[in-house]
Amino acid sequence: MDGKPKVGVSMTNTWLRKHRLLYTGATRHPFIISIRDGTVDLSAFKRWLGQDYIFVRAFVPFVASVLIKAWKNSDHESGDIELVLSGVAALNDEIEWFKQEASKWGVELSGVVPEKTTQDYCRFLEDLMSPDVDYAVAMTAFWAIEAVYQESFAHCLEEGSKTPPELQEACQRWGNDGFGQYCSSLRNIADRELEKAASDGGPLVKVSEDVVTKAEVAFLHVLEYEVQFWNMSHGSPGRSAP
Repeated sequence: MDGKPKVGVSMTNTWLRKHRLLYTGATRHPFIISIRDGTVDLSAFKRWLGQDYIFVRAFVPFVASVLIKAWKNSDHESGDIELVLSGVAALNDEIEWFKQEASKWGVELSGVVPEKTTQDYCRFLEDLMSPDVDYAVAMTAFWAIEAVYQESFAHCLEEGSKTPPELQEACQRWGNDGFGQYCSSLRNIADRELEKAASDGGPLVKVSEDVVTKAEVAFLHVLEYEVQFWNMSHGSPGRSAP
């Protein structure tokens, strides 16, 4: 998988161009478009709410594992630990938000059964928690997961959108500029680590190329799973991620 960027172009930007069709599928899915256009089936939104609550709870230990990797692989001047730690703290508020939204919509979270897509996506996160997974790979997946939500829900807040008032708060949670800046910071760390891996020479060259390849595969898996997750919420058929 040739993911090498051109001179002066970041690795993630190279991948976003290379896999533009899949990325667009994840960030401009019919489910998101239906929210933006005000045509969303609210039962689909409630289905998403229950499944995403399960996912977010699995996302917490994954982010905690990234924090450990940041501690082991970055210095105090990089700010990696502080940034990831802020993400961990935000997840506490996010879980509470899901509980409040579920109560508002009449969704009994204790009775939500995880769909196969949710189970597979959570298992993917669990695999990334392994100490054997390189920091660059984990950070790439972390950034991609957050970025898809940010770009998707920000689209629902753009001028001309007809997002229902009762869904505005959900869109603001991930579509706001502050979360966008957070995603950009995660992306900068991923690019820094990927560039570091790509520039290693000597006997480490094969290992470095392996890290970059695995990071690109993780990026693609995230996009695949995100499309499947939207499909599941929207009631659309689709193939499972590898």
